Amino acid sequence: MEKRKNLQMGIIGVLAVAVLFMAIGFAAYSQTLNINGDVTVKASKWSIHWDQSSYQLSTGSVPLTSETGLPTLSNTDVNFTATLEKPGDFVEFSIDAVNDGTIDAQLTKITMTSSVTAPYLSYEVNYNGTTYTSTTDNIGLDLGAEESATVKVKVSYVAVADSTQLPANDVNVTVGANFDYEQVA
Repeated sequence: MEKRKNLQMGIIGVLAVAVLFMAIGFAAYSQTLNINGDVTVKASKWSIHWDQSSYQLSTGSVPLTSETGLPTLSNTDVNFTATLEKPGDFVEFSIDAVNDGTIDAQLTKITMTSSVTAPYLSYEVNYNGTTYTSTTDNIGLDLGAEESATVKVKVSYVAVADSTQLPANDVNVTVGANFDYEQVA
């Protein structure tokens, strides 16, 4: 019986030594891979605005009726007043929309409004060479960072074939154009 016990103890000892060598062998053949890094996120700026220094009244346009002869300009607004006295008169000016930021933008919509719809009045906006006469969705024109686009506004007193369509009294007309920009995804 003792012989059997010694044999069992010997086998257990051999198995223990085998397990120990297998564990050391496994450890010798295992490897861990790592990735470490540092990331710097730079400052970003969203800045779409009017370039006030680019404002220019077009040749042949009636002068603006403000004291200075200039529109009231801010970063996001252009306000003007003019008097169109007879058919053929128009007020027209251009100004640049500027993306002075670090994020690319896209013009997605132009909303045009006029307080009067009449055959004797024409109102249009030209954005970088394309003319719009009414609200337009899904435009999709890019205005990259540090780029600009020229906007030309024109309001005209149009000659009509039927003189009864002309206004009998002075008509004050309010026109507007809103340019909606979004971040390019």
